[in-house]
Amino acid sequence: MNNEIVSSKPEIMYGKPVIAGTRIPVDLILEKLASGETYEQIIEAHPRLTEEAIKGALQYAADVLRSDSIYQVNEV
Repeated sequence: MNNEIVSSKPEIMYGKPVIAGTRIPVDLILEKLASGETYEQIIEAHPRLTEEAIKGALQYAADVLRSDSIYQVNEV
């Protein structure tokens, strides 16, 4: 998994994956996209983000889900 846009360091947000150079967590970006916010709305709310950073967060999530770990999802 080589993603220079996302970083994870123990001293920043307790190691939670964030956009490099910020304290904006990847999961926040994913939640905003899932709730229907556009790239433009997310960037307006977080001016340090770019479209490239949002795409990097999505790529990071895809890479994590593609890993060998399988997580059971409970049906609702």
